[in-house]
Amino acid sequence: MSRAALAQILDHLRAEPSRTWSIIITVYGDAIVPRGGTVWLGTLLAFFKALDISEGVVRTAMSRLASDGWLERHKVGRNSFYRLAEKGRETFREAAEHIYAPRTPRWNGRFDLLLLDAGADRDAARGALEAAGFGAPAPGVWIAPSGAPLPAAAEGALRLEAGGDGATSRALAARSWPLDATAEAYARFLAAFEPLRAALATGGSLSDVDAMVARVLLIHEYRRIVLRDPILPAQVLPPDWPGAAARALCADVYGRVLAPSERWLDQNAVDASGAPLPPDEKIFSRFKD
Repeated sequence: MSRAALAQILDHLRAEPSRTWSIIITVYGDAIVPRGGTVWLGTLLAFFKALDISEGVVRTAMSRLASDGWLERHKVGRNSFYRLAEKGRETFREAAEHIYAPRTPRWNGRFDLLLLDAGADRDAARGALEAAGFGAPAPGVWIAPSGAPLPAAAEGALRLEAGGDGATSRALAARSWPLDATAEAYARFLAAFEPLRAALATGGSLSDVDAMVARVLLIHEYRRIVLRDPILPAQVLPPDWPGAAARALCADVYGRVLAPSERWLDQNAVDASGAPLPPDEKIFSRFKD
């Protein structure tokens, strides 16, 4: 039953355009970086074999990631070992705060409103504000719940405060962020992974390698959504917002597959000396609010 539910997720993955390179980043950020960050290419090939992704596709993706500065490679004899470069480590370090331990901001009934001038650095400020979770109700105007940290690139912006009743605040949020699209993405995530959660919750089990596959695909899909979610206070979100349900499902499935997936890593993930990558017990605190 659990394997059948996982097979449905794999079928969904195969029906979409190839994202092997993105799954590689997820594998590193979620599983390899906590164990030191460097792993034998053969470990990754064994993992992707379980996804029915060919060795050639994986090697090509690894080479591309190395060329683009996401991975660093070194060789020991004929064996290749890769680690996430600083660019990749920093990206996943920031993402981890949203994925494993998000904090819904407190709501004091007000938004911070920023006005950007038309200077040469406006594009840089806009990118930094988007990455920081600010929304844009109008060109050159950005908002976030009051007290949100301001990116350095936007420090020259005029900062004001705005507020209104509940209906007005919800309407402003809906105008400023693509909440409908994010809600739809959460709904698809719930539909894709609920059969696996139900199977595991009723006594189903997965092999160690299948647990590793489920773990990576779970985080891979959840990461793609949660990093686009501004994580707004509940008071300004639409009714029945699915973000909390998606996080609860992700935490449940992750907790059920973590131990067997770690066993697979214990047996298959090795460093340049041939020694197993040491586990990090701190990962068992993920999703523990």
